[in-house]
Amino acid sequence: MGRRLEIETVRHGEELVLAGRLDARNAPTARAVLHDAVNDGVGDLVLRVSELEIWDSTGLGVIVGVERRARRVERRLVLDGVQPREARLLRATRMSRVLGLGVEAPVG
Repeated sequence: MGRRLEIETVRHGEELVLAGRLDARNAPTARAVLHDAVNDGVGDLVLRVSELEIWDSTGLGVIVGVERRARRVERRLVLDGVQPREARLLRATRMSRVLGLGVEAPVG
């Protein structure tokens, strides 16, 4: 069984590290923490996602919701360290056009 979701604050309201699984089971907790981060900061909100084992469609929905919330308060959500599998999904769904992508793992 995979790890649970862990969210580490690197810089309050500005940068978070997500590790483990972002899925339906822990989406409510992730949503609350990420919405608080949007509310508590200014400028870009960087989510480092390279340590996520998996994010399912519910997890992607959380990220999209956080991006919308950030845009409403004139912030930008940036995903850093997106793995190749998730990068392909983001491009296929055209979410890469909406979400800011920081350093992205090469797709090969």
